[in-house]
Amino acid sequence: MAYVLFRLTQERHFLDFNYNTDGYEGDGAEDGKSQDGSETLPYIDESPTVSPQLCTPRGPDGEMVSPTPPESLLQGGGIEKGLEMKKLVLSGFLASEEIYINQLEALLLPMRPLKATATTSQPALTVKQVETIFYKIQDIFEIHKEFYDALLPNIRHWDEKVTVGHLFQKLASQLGVYKAFVDNYKVALETAEKCSQANSQFQEISENLKVKGPKDSKDCTSTVTMEALLYKPIDRVTRSTLVLHDLLKHTPKDHPDFPLLQDALRISQNFLSSINEEIDPRRTAVTTPKGEARQLVKDGFLAEVSESSRKLRHVFLFTDLLLCAKMKKTSAGRHQQYECKWYIPLAGLTFQTLEESDSCHSIQVLPEHEIEEMKIKISLLKSEIQKEKKAPKGQNRVERLRKKMNEQESWLLLHSPTIPFRLHNKHGKSYLFLLSSDYERSEWRESIQKLQKKDLQACVLSSVELQVLTSSCFKLRTVHNIPVTSNKDDEETPGLYGFLHVIVHSAKGFEESANLYCTLEVDSYGYFVSKAKTRVFRDTTEPQWNEEFEIELEGSQFLRILCYEKCYDKSMLNKDDNEIVDKIMGKGQVQLDPQTVQSKNWHMDVIEMNGIKVEFSMKFTSRDLSLKRTPSKKQSGVFGVKINVVTKRERSKVPYIVRQCIEEVEKRGIDEVGIYRISGVATDIQALKTAFDTNTKDILVMLSDMDINAIAGTLKLYFRELPEPLLTDRLYPAFMEGISLSDPAAKENCMMHLLRSLPDPNLMTFLTLLEHLKRVAEKEPLNKMSLHNLATVFGPTLLRPSESESTKGLNITSASDIWSHDVMAQVQVLLYYLQHPPISFAELKRNTLYFSTDV
Repeated sequence: MAYVLFRLTQERHFLDFNYNTDGYEGDGAEDGKSQDGSETLPYIDESPTVSPQLCTPRGPDGEMVSPTPPESLLQGGGIEKGLEMKKLVLSGFLASEEIYINQLEALLLPMRPLKATATTSQPALTVKQVETIFYKIQDIFEIHKEFYDALLPNIRHWDEKVTVGHLFQKLASQLGVYKAFVDNYKVALETAEKCSQANSQFQEISENLKVKGPKDSKDCTSTVTMEALLYKPIDRVTRSTLVLHDLLKHTPKDHPDFPLLQDALRISQNFLSSINEEIDPRRTAVTTPKGEARQLVKDGFLAEVSESSRKLRHVFLFTDLLLCAKMKKTSAGRHQQYECKWYIPLAGLTFQTLEESDSCHSIQVLPEHEIEEMKIKISLLKSEIQKEKKAPKGQNRVERLRKKMNEQESWLLLHSPTIPFRLHNKHGKSYLFLLSSDYERSEWRESIQKLQKKDLQACVLSSVELQVLTSSCFKLRTVHNIPVTSNKDDEETPGLYGFLHVIVHSAKGFEESANLYCTLEVDSYGYFVSKAKTRVFRDTTEPQWNEEFEIELEGSQFLRILCYEKCYDKSMLNKDDNEIVDKIMGKGQVQLDPQTVQSKNWHMDVIEMNGIKVEFSMKFTSRDLSLKRTPSKKQSGVFGVKINVVTKRERSKVPYIVRQCIEEVEKRGIDEVGIYRISGVATDIQALKTAFDTNTKDILVMLSDMDINAIAGTLKLYFRELPEPLLTDRLYPAFMEGISLSDPAAKENCMMHLLRSLPDPNLMTFLTLLEHLKRVAEKEPLNKMSLHNLATVFGPTLLRPSESESTKGLNITSASDIWSHDVMAQVQVLLYYLQHPPISFAELKRNTLYFSTDV
């Protein structure tokens, strides 16, 4: 996506070399036999950040907001809700604009005296140096000050008729100033660094710039470096683009703002695309023979056929060469590294034809039943792991099962692909990869062919240069882990399980009549599988298929549609190596959003692909159910009783059962491996439930004697049996909307407002539980419970949809049935608050929040 284009500070890691250009292409060391299946470390972002001085609880982007959205946001859907979400997005963006203007002002503050002294007898900097370092900052400041001043009154006097699209359209139209800034950015940094080395006075200034806090932040300022502030305009364009996405999402199509916001987004995206080729620091590795920056264009894990066996490789496509690597095994404590197996300069790379490949590699394809048998084994292992997690002392067995599942998933990932992707170098050597989807093969081929249209020069890398390039792959890679379940966070269950019903309606946009058909793919077990194919619609430019398919989903997150022109040339048929000879006319992908597809009604959508538009509809039938809840009129006891009834009766802010269970867990269970994940004995939990319900005097004695997992289980049971989830049915849709926002300020604005909207007993109990879970996670080295693990355990319990009409009357038959399709969003909501700086009840009840100045 476009927002990755601007991590420009990675340009500090340029490695400049002079390359030979005699066109020689050499292979790497002899291939080892071990499969690349090791776990990898997370990507490290080395972009400069601001080091804020925190005043009060802060969010991720330095925004101060004063949200007071009306109650209509919390009451459900409709246009009103969309417009209130739009206001939340705008409020967050306005607050971030104030921070941004303050940052630009902090840059301008030293610029004026530096420029004034440049003509004196003892200048710190020359006039040219000042103009280079602060190039276009004044113009950018004036643009955003004008935008802020125009937007502010619209937010203060908000109503459904307010229009702001023209302001964003004008802001987008001035992106030419940013283009000039971007073009000068690297020179500005280099000039600032040289001046710092040559002049201690300027060095002191550049390392201690003062950024004012928001107006209501009680003079909270932060000390920031000039390098960090010069990065802010780079980051700002992508931030504005994200905000435009969110605004369009929550603006009705018939609102006057919609076409204006669309136009602003189009301008912004075109701007980002226009500089895509020029700057992408994340991709920068070394220089090419022509002296240009070598960039990483694409990378991913592919199965290579080598010496009649399959090996998993990490393949990196740079702007002038393709590099095939494997992860080297390193001793404990050392960073993982890549080893180059071979590389081909793009100037000498060709794709093999079918005729050329007949005498090459023969593809050993496993029988389909063996693939299916392995899937069944993996499914059984997953169920067994879930079962063992609930058993006392089952953690050791869980780890053994996980290791076994990793081996089986890696085997499946390696042996399931059958579609060949053949490469050839000018010295006569060929290479063969196998892919699971024609979609991927088309992407790799198109990416390479696009680069080959440029004036490429052949290159040969010395051993040192090759080592440097290969070493850079670890930092530059965009795909970090082999896509198997065991490489995901513990207990993470992404994707949809059930049946996706898809109707492929029609397509248009073809220039000439052709014989056309579509195929449908979904992801499963780490790779994409073709699931359906329409009939061929002959000799037309507007095919009308109107065919419905039922596709089984196994943890799927994406649906792909590929449109082909059927080939009837018999000379191209009868190939038995799985090569597809039909021409791909277009391809596209949509994310299977649970909230969109989980409906009784069909959801219609359009995929645009190379000028072609394919219209389709889909709906989803789940195998999972949300946790069923029965409204209760019970007033005695605590289980199944409304939380406000319990706290009022107890004259407490947080129910006694919650306080006592938390206290006992922190006293003697916080180091327990798998606390809250491993189930306690059911009879013990029931005994504690009875004791709390009847207010037994011996509760404290029982707690001190009871197994700690039973106490943890009792706390979970209490929240599970609340007649309404702790975060309430009323706010559930708004939580789902808030967590999906792209803009950090808007998300912060919304998520904090939602907490303030909770009833006081719910809020106090939630904040108490939140701090407890954070303390549990601090002991992760001992208890193996990360924030994500805890969010996975508690998220669907604290925040879940009310039972829908579609699930009434169905029977819950297994543990997996209690997972709703919103489960990942529920986990993410709780994880957001767990990762947030401490939240106090008193601060939430104020109208103003102060956030960090770290954008």
